[in-house]
Amino acid sequence: MRAALIAIFLALMPAAAAAENLVSGLSQDQIQITSNYTGSDLVVFGAIEQSADTEEDSETGHRDVVVVVRGPTAKMDVRRKQRIAGIWINNREITLTGMPAYYYVASTRPLDKIAPAQTLGRYQIGLDYVKPERASTHNPARAEQFRQAVVRERVRGHLFTEAPAGVEFLSYSLFRVHVPVPASAPRGQYTAEVYLFKDGVVMAAQSTPLFVDQIGLERRLFSFAHNDAFAYGVATVIMAMLLGWLSSLIFRRA
Repeated sequence: MRAALIAIFLALMPAAAAAENLVSGLSQDQIQITSNYTGSDLVVFGAIEQSADTEEDSETGHRDVVVVVRGPTAKMDVRRKQRIAGIWINNREITLTGMPAYYYVASTRPLDKIAPAQTLGRYQIGLDYVKPERASTHNPARAEQFRQAVVRERVRGHLFTEAPAGVEFLSYSLFRVHVPVPASAPRGQYTAEVYLFKDGVVMAAQSTPLFVDQIGLERRLFSFAHNDAFAYGVATVIMAMLLGWLSSLIFRRA
């Protein structure tokens, strides 16, 4: 959906704006999760290509680059605890569908200095503008409170991050961004989006897919547990019984 929005926007851009092209790439298009995986760093790099017409105007206006990495969307059940009669209980619950499970945004400077709120909200750039596709309530104010709670919880878990000076320019046209991917990052398909702003207007954008997945024995066990949960449960119970029996024999002989 978001990639289609970017493609439509680029098709409708004026020819003068499209003359300033954006080229970006990833240091790796797949992150492999193994048993000793403790997290990794992904590098998003790119360059701003200018035609002869735009080179003359390069000194006018302020250029900014924003990089957004979004994880797979998830369905999140958010509960609010309330103290009643001295006991904390879950009082309210809202389901947010379509929220990214991972979100990282880096920019050349603070987002509110790059573009107006309307533009940032349209592309969901920034933690204040990460929205679910839908919520199990018709009250926007209530949904916003639970959305903010999700953002705060994900920030504490290092799954949501906003880096206002995370884009590093190596030259006038070349840039790069180091994106931390913690061990707790969810598995699935990610997207790395790069936006070129000039005076608060999106001049170019590009989206690249990224995959975070398990390999080897971990992948086989993960697939077994999710594709055949009953057999996986029986196997783990039998294995626990066998290990308990073997350990009792060892300690009995000792």
